[in-house]
Amino acid sequence: MGSRIVDELVQVRGGRGYETAESLAARGERGVPAEQMVRDMRINRIFEGSSEIMRLFIAREAVDAHLAAAGDLIEPGVPTGQRARAAAKAGGFYAKWLPTLMTGEGQRPGAYGEFGPLAEYLRYVERASRKLARATFYGMARWQGKLERKQGFLGRIVDIGAELYAISATCARAQFDATSGTERGPVAFELAKVFCAQARQRAEELFTQLWHNTDATDSALARHVLAGRYTWLEEGIIDPSIPGPWIASAEPGPSKATNVHRHIG
Repeated sequence: MGSRIVDELVQVRGGRGYETAESLAARGERGVPAEQMVRDMRINRIFEGSSEIMRLFIAREAVDAHLAAAGDLIEPGVPTGQRARAAAKAGGFYAKWLPTLMTGEGQRPGAYGEFGPLAEYLRYVERASRKLARATFYGMARWQGKLERKQGFLGRIVDIGAELYAISATCARAQFDATSGTERGPVAFELAKVFCAQARQRAEELFTQLWHNTDATDSALARHVLAGRYTWLEEGIIDPSIPGPWIASAEPGPSKATNVHRHIG
């Protein structure tokens, strides 16, 4: 979301958003480092584990209970007796777990009434959370041990969870602001309603994409790319990089190169 905000900042400022702060200041204008903000914000999707890797970590946590419950039931080549014992264990777990996914507070019209106009979104989060758990279970039943390779499916599961969390956090903060007597209280619900409506729409689109997507053809295409099938598309591309090794050797001690680090302010 932060990346989208700074990208919109550059878009709103037009050519001045693309220009460096130093260049703007040299022309006598306020030096807004919008282009640097885009670069600096972009690192959040790389450092501490890229977004793709973090999605897989979170997805692993989401399906870990299923993997533990299913055990040998989803592993190929397991002897019949061992598989039968695994089936009995999984049956006991799911006999208790599945009924909890059918009904909840989200079905009760007056639930979360203390959140006023935001109550409908919290009811949605409650219903959608159970729907998300069911979708995860369906994916496990469909692909079994191969689920860990369905990165598109798992990524959407995580993204849905992120949207539901964002709705919950936004509602909680808006209610706090509205009841704390601050000057922003009266408009807190207004902003929260807009965000929650947008987030719900994004979550519903992701739910649809769980089962209606191009993952199979995308995976096939990726395999062709890795096999070098489309290298002819690279013909004529101009390489703008500065010559040198892809990964430089790390020598101990201070660097002898010029410090080109940029700072805001």
